[in-house]
Amino acid sequence: MQQEIQAFLLVPKDSDFTIKNIPFGVVSKTDGNPFPATIIGDSVINLAKLEELGYFNGPLFSTLGSKVFDNGNLNKFVSLSRPYWKEARSQIQSLFSCGSQLENNQEVLSQVITPVQDTKNHLPITIGEYTDFYSSKNHAFNMGSIIRGPDNAMQPNWYYLPVGYHGRRSSIVIDGTDIRRPWGQVKAPTAEKPSFTKCKRLDYELEIGAVIGGASNNLGEPIKVNQAEDRVFGFVILNDWSARDVQVWEYVPLGPFGAKNFASTISPWIVTIEALEPHRIQLPEQDPEPFIYLKEKNHTSFDIRLEVLIGTEKSPELEHFTTSNFKYMYWSVNQQIAHHSITGCNIQPGDLFGSGTISGTTKDGRGCLMEYTWNGKEPLVLKSGEQRLFLEDGDVLEMRGYAGEGENRVGFGRCKGKIIPALDEDYFQS
Repeated sequence: MQQEIQAFLLVPKDSDFTIKNIPFGVVSKTDGNPFPATIIGDSVINLAKLEELGYFNGPLFSTLGSKVFDNGNLNKFVSLSRPYWKEARSQIQSLFSCGSQLENNQEVLSQVITPVQDTKNHLPITIGEYTDFYSSKNHAFNMGSIIRGPDNAMQPNWYYLPVGYHGRRSSIVIDGTDIRRPWGQVKAPTAEKPSFTKCKRLDYELEIGAVIGGASNNLGEPIKVNQAEDRVFGFVILNDWSARDVQVWEYVPLGPFGAKNFASTISPWIVTIEALEPHRIQLPEQDPEPFIYLKEKNHTSFDIRLEVLIGTEKSPELEHFTTSNFKYMYWSVNQQIAHHSITGCNIQPGDLFGSGTISGTTKDGRGCLMEYTWNGKEPLVLKSGEQRLFLEDGDVLEMRGYAGEGENRVGFGRCKGKIIPALDEDYFQS
């Protein structure tokens, strides 16, 4: 039935936001406060107003004693469970499909719909904790080959557990936020001691972020791998900006720190598992066989095409240069959740899990510049003749992602940031 549903709202060709999608986000009008919303085509739909007018009246929502869309974030909604998420999404699709009670109700439509160009996106949730993983085999092999050589590319633990580290939620920003080039300590390979300098090897990382929902597990009680998907509210595109030269010096022995905490950008609309379900794919068999707590009945991901584009001050028109896919995952999101909680960690609604850089099997599928340029040895050559080893001031980096085509397309919108110059050294003078 879902394949036949049609929206009465105008949906441009190749829009990410068909009625098959119904992502969730938070926007504001130019003269108002942020409110939860969804989007169909170029029409932003005010979920708080729909709720106020009584349109979320299904069997589950009718039992709630309070509103869930009355805040400037989605946390109340995300803290519910999948049956509630599915009911809300289904009701929205029904309300805005051809022949619905709202199709010719201009009084209501004028209250709930705003043209997308008249809105501003905000972080869709108040993020609780942020964890970044390292779960694409192609990326892990490439990075290991660069650092240690192909014969020692993969660390012994990589095939046994989803490697990850805890990041910084306070510096996660929304699409369109400028990214300031960071400062840090750097040690050149031939130098005797480190120097304090502006980052010269600024990089991006192409990732998918999983937004955690549902009720928290109790402290000391791990989440079972085959129940973990019930904790995934949906997905965003994630750019985990990286200062590679800072990272090389600081990461031994505890892993990345300042090189990763200065900014991470996410796309504004959270795309649900229900929207992506028609695009679910089987992942390759894992060898060695995972331990029992990581052993899934269905080891799957989603066929999400991921693209990276760049624009420069000299050539501002965005140029596509990388195509990857969420199918290039070795460890699934469910396994990441199960491993994260195996020691008893209580995972909260509103937490964000980064997939780790997602790389394909070819050079134009590599998910960061350190891979693409093979650590600065093979420059990215743009149509203008400009070359990039790493990102320069004024560069604009945009990520896009979508599954399906045409009326069945389910997309994320954009995840974009512009590099602005580092602070002057005088800033650090007392």
